[in-house]
Amino acid sequence: MAQKSPIPSDYAQAFEAIKKRVRAAQYDALKAVNKQLIALYWDVGGIIVVRQESSAWGRSVVERVAADLQQEFPGISGFSASNLWRMRGFYKTYAENEKLAPMVREIGWSHNVMIMEKCRDSKQREFYIRMTAKFGWTKNVLAIRIQDQTYEKTLLGQNNFNETLPGTVSAQAKLAVRDEYTFDFLELGEEHSERELERAIISRIEHFLREMGGMFAFMGSQYRLEIDGQEFFIDLLLYHRLLKCLVAIELKISDFKPEYVGKMQFYLAALDDRVRMPDENPSIGMILCRDKKRTIVEYALKESNKPIGVATYRIVRKLPEELKGKLPDPKQIGKLLEAVELPKGKADVGSGEGA
Repeated sequence: MAQKSPIPSDYAQAFEAIKKRVRAAQYDALKAVNKQLIALYWDVGGIIVVRQESSAWGRSVVERVAADLQQEFPGISGFSASNLWRMRGFYKTYAENEKLAPMVREIGWSHNVMIMEKCRDSKQREFYIRMTAKFGWTKNVLAIRIQDQTYEKTLLGQNNFNETLPGTVSAQAKLAVRDEYTFDFLELGEEHSERELERAIISRIEHFLREMGGMFAFMGSQYRLEIDGQEFFIDLLLYHRLLKCLVAIELKISDFKPEYVGKMQFYLAALDDRVRMPDENPSIGMILCRDKKRTIVEYALKESNKPIGVATYRIVRKLPEELKGKLPDPKQIGKLLEAVELPKGKADVGSGEGA
């Protein structure tokens, strides 16, 4: 019986390379299938629109098309009458939008349907299309983000990133720090201390990081800094994988106060000098308060030389009525959305049914 040859020392490395290549091929195949499916639904929707305009096709004709397609292609889903109407709406929604028409092919059909039906503004649709493609949001995550008004809360964010970060980093930082966060997963009453808030967050850290945007890694709580013989503690320290920077978070159960900015500047200066790695971007601070007066925040951040964002947290999901209608102008929104580059080979092309 022949003796088995010993496993070469470079086997693990080679196997890892093969595994990555197989997964890349699987992804490319799925992406190609998704693009073909979206193109098919687009063309079917276009045919229905043209026939309705030229031949007065009504509901009964579309229902007949659905029945005939299901008989012609048994076992293939997607050709119900309701889905044909969605294809029609899909085509009508994006046919004349030269910017979004190519983007819709980068995400799954179920994602497209949700964005089309729940978002009425083209900029809002662009935001969710880009974010879904960029971060691989599943259908369930997308639904939560739309319900939570992530678009509005991102555009309303208060920070000084334009003045304190390079242009290529500032836009991404604005997307990373929203105006408001919802911690409905925490088992907290309306009245709680800062320590109780911190402990509750640590106990549900995965939920917390997901609410923060999914690109954060947890570095520690009560992160210790020793400076000139004195100890200082940052409530939470995170790392943003896309921005490649440390993010210091201070938790406040009160309204925002201007003096919070000075304390955060101190923390960021110490982090940049003693903790930040040479290839990392400047550290960012986030002051997370129970409430804030927007004008006070603007003045407090105006002279700050460190990148700081001020956000609020809530235990329930709801955008305050007084903030509706205060979004930036379309030009500013467009610039921010351009920062969410569509990925090359990382879009979520599945059905998105998973969590």
